[in-house]
Amino acid sequence: MLYIIRHGTTEWNKRHKLQGRTDVPLCKEGRQMAELAAKEYAQVHFDICFCSPLIRAKETAQILLAGRQVPVFYDDRLMEMCFGKYEGIENSFQIPDCPVNAFFKDPAHYSPEPDGGESMEELFERTGAFLEERVYPALDRGEDVLIVGHGAMNSSIVSRIKGLSRADFWREGIENCKLMRLL
Repeated sequence: MLYIIRHGTTEWNKRHKLQGRTDVPLCKEGRQMAELAAKEYAQVHFDICFCSPLIRAKETAQILLAGRQVPVFYDDRLMEMCFGKYEGIENSFQIPDCPVNAFFKDPAHYSPEPDGGESMEELFERTGAFLEERVYPALDRGEDVLIVGHGAMNSSIVSRIKGLSRADFWREGIENCKLMRLL
């Protein structure tokens, strides 16, 4: 089986700040969410966990898997999407014509600014390579795999596995600390 989960809440989530690759830790509520998830999913078996190296995902994995003998492997390809100069922007939807809003409202037509932001194609390329190199071989061995990541990164994996179009990128919803079974 393949499972995926998004990290717990951060102060930036609460303030509606775009995090991207900015390394923001869980807040008190985020840790509590992870603790509740650990209890809720205690009976779900995982052989291996792949996790983003960003602290909010690491903390979530550590709390979720505390007391279990599940090896955790960190992989840069599981980092959140990079939003370049828009990382840290607060309440972007209140800013008329903010270019990053297209990613959330119309992902099929999103194009990052030429400032180092990541494109949808780049996101899908790295998560696809990760699936091919790490996840599918583990599944072929009969292992139950957990991925701990982020909203956009997780959505790219869900989209790839379910064959969703770019327009439907957000269709499945990626809630904090809610386990999704994919395969």
